[in-house]
Amino acid sequence: MKLTPPTFGVWLIALLLGTGGIAAKFGYVPVLAPHAFWLVVAGFVLLVLSTLFAKL
Repeated sequence: MKLTPPTFGVWLIALLLGTGGIAAKFGYVPVLAPHAFWLVVAGFVLLVLSTLFAKL
């Protein structure tokens, strides 16, 4: 299986999800605080899927 780097758009979305989850966990975005863990997980899953599938 050949791995490919994520496109810039996917990388940026994953970065925003991850930093949003971290910011929510530390209380900077209280509205997202209940979903902080899942935001970070979604960011990492998006990065993994984009390296496994070429055109994502």
